[in-house]
Amino acid sequence: MRKLLSILFMMLMVLAMQAQMLTPIHFTTQLKELKGGEAELIFSATIDQGWHVYSTDLGDGGPVSAAFHIVKMDGAQTVGKLQARGHEIKQYDKLFDMDLRYFEKAVTFVQRIRFTKSEYDINCYVEYGACNDEVCLPPSEIALKQKGKTTEPIGQPSSSDKEQQESLLPQKDESQPTQIATTDTLVIDQSLSANGQSLLWEPVIKELQAYNGETDSDKALSWWMIFLEGLLGGFIALFTPCVWPIIPMTVSFFLKRNKDQAKAIREAASYGLSIVVIYVLLGLAVTLLFGASALNALATNAIVNIFFCLLLVLFAASFFGAFELTLPSSWSNKIDAKSEKTTGMLSIFLMAFTLALVSFSCTGPIIGFLLVAVSTQGSIVAPTIGMLGFAIALAIPFTLFAMFPSLLKAAPKSGDWMNVIKVTLGFIELAFALKFLSVADLAYGWHILDREAFLSIWIVIFGLLGAYLLGWLKFSHDNESHRTNVPRFFLAMASLAFTVYMIPGLWGAPLKGISAFTPPMNTQDFNLQKSVTEARFTDYESGMAAAKAEHKPVIIDFTGFGCVNCRKMEAAVWTDTQVADILNKDYVLISLYVDDKTTLSEPIKVTENGQDRTLRTVGEKWSYLQRVKFGANAQPFYVLLDNEGRPLNGSRSYDEDIQAYITFLNQGLTNYRK
Repeated sequence: MRKLLSILFMMLMVLAMQAQMLTPIHFTTQLKELKGGEAELIFSATIDQGWHVYSTDLGDGGPVSAAFHIVKMDGAQTVGKLQARGHEIKQYDKLFDMDLRYFEKAVTFVQRIRFTKSEYDINCYVEYGACNDEVCLPPSEIALKQKGKTTEPIGQPSSSDKEQQESLLPQKDESQPTQIATTDTLVIDQSLSANGQSLLWEPVIKELQAYNGETDSDKALSWWMIFLEGLLGGFIALFTPCVWPIIPMTVSFFLKRNKDQAKAIREAASYGLSIVVIYVLLGLAVTLLFGASALNALATNAIVNIFFCLLLVLFAASFFGAFELTLPSSWSNKIDAKSEKTTGMLSIFLMAFTLALVSFSCTGPIIGFLLVAVSTQGSIVAPTIGMLGFAIALAIPFTLFAMFPSLLKAAPKSGDWMNVIKVTLGFIELAFALKFLSVADLAYGWHILDREAFLSIWIVIFGLLGAYLLGWLKFSHDNESHRTNVPRFFLAMASLAFTVYMIPGLWGAPLKGISAFTPPMNTQDFNLQKSVTEARFTDYESGMAAAKAEHKPVIIDFTGFGCVNCRKMEAAVWTDTQVADILNKDYVLISLYVDDKTTLSEPIKVTENGQDRTLRTVGEKWSYLQRVKFGANAQPFYVLLDNEGRPLNGSRSYDEDIQAYITFLNQGLTNYRK
């Protein structure tokens, strides 16, 4: 058992190792010769689940289109434009007010060329944009370099071909020497170096990771919160008709089985430990089955969110008494028979497994809700931590009552109160099912669950819950003598008070207490007030200089013109009155667009991860800054800095929790003033 726990611990540690750098698109390149002295430059990509790559020629004002660029093409010329091959999806996007075309799972970009000499030297690249439902990558490049000979040279390129090929070449300012920088020195400009401002480019990845390790503001739930939620779920499961009556019977069995009370206690403790192992293994199974990228897709994929919504509605109906979810009785009978034939720790483990099967009708919906909730946090270790908390709560009474058998006499007896707990859980699962439907609704732009509709349904759900707890509403499996006692009265009062709290939200009240669950404010037809927040600077060095002169901290907003989720954050979070007030008065806001195509006055050569590359545009410069200084490459990405470019807090990405964003900003102000 100790070895098993050690293995589980090591697996948890391995699963916990995650980085902020995202690489969801995987390219291969090749030059394929054709007949007639022509060839194809092929850029083939496989795309991780939940991500998509944008097609070619999307037009201005939209996301980054796939485009072909030439660094050097000697002995060949382009023929036509870059072509995209694959299953292209076309969908209207209301944020950009245009039709977007993109690819999921796979895409191949092909540029046809014609040889003009027997020997050729080609250096080119395809620039592309990629997003999922939460973040976007900066404009990225995949290069193809090829030298060789062909046996069928074609004549010199025509004048129109020359013009097309020259338009694909990078524009260079020959009057200025090309700068060279590495990720170690990060000297971007000689004047910056002379003034000591190159310190602003020094990497702060370790400092940022240290802050994130304490607050981890990029995650919707911390691991401790996930553990506590699992613990709460386990304690709730204890007080259900499928689990609570089993506790005294099981403990009495161990005490009667062994006249030696010490041995009985040891076996009961082993029984509790077996319960922990079983449920942790279940969490590990979910983790290993899906993996990191798939669990992230659970949080962003519309189809998966619809499935989760229907699953929680099914669980709620089961708790309301419509039917009972049970596993085949033959499973528990076989396991029970095996436990009787075996001895030692194996028999105890099988008895614990029998408990898991027998109690499934009550614990199944709770476990399902827990796994659904933590899986959509995108963390590969979250399901295991959640199940660890659940199992510990479930195992505590078995060990506790075995050590102190006299407590069994004082334990409350089974009764109508257990059914009340089940029905209450049904209402809660029904409410949370709407959260997953809301994600799908936003992804597809159906507008069937805008903020008013969402709040209206929640008001009805929690109003009915209050009525049920007061005894005004009954289900078929409730006792006729179903009455309200003091605990139910206080729960009913809390539920009805929460219902009243939500009503002003129908007219645009922010409802910050539940802003993490409701659809964003921009789906509200009527809003009480609008706050506008705009960046004062779109240049890093200029913004940092202004902040230093004004003695204010800085918030860097790594964004993009084509970043859908950046617009969502600006519409849902930055419009909040309190957020806008802090950003406009207490910070210098610098928005750095990683897809800004403005050509740099002179290209910058850098060495990154041992490879040489050239930064040609303003967007490439800011994308490079984000990678080498902060160790991240996805947008939106927010980081707070002091006047020397050091982080004041952990980073944040896409998360519409307004209150958490306010806490993030206030913590940065507190640290700056220190």
